[in-house]
Amino acid sequence: MNTAVKLLLGVVIGGLLGFAYYRLVGCSTGACPLTSNPWISTLYGALLGALVSGSF
Repeated sequence: MNTAVKLLLGVVIGGLLGFAYYRLVGCSTGACPLTSNPWISTLYGALLGALVSGSF
């Protein structure tokens, strides 16, 4: 599998998991910096997905 494809797949899956974490767990008070905003949670998940997919 091409490196760029693996990286893109990791970013997409990580972003989806980040958004799912926001949606399912989230933070109702707004005091949690990572999970109170869907954009930040999705970007954080995409970053982690890229890092994990880059390690394989």
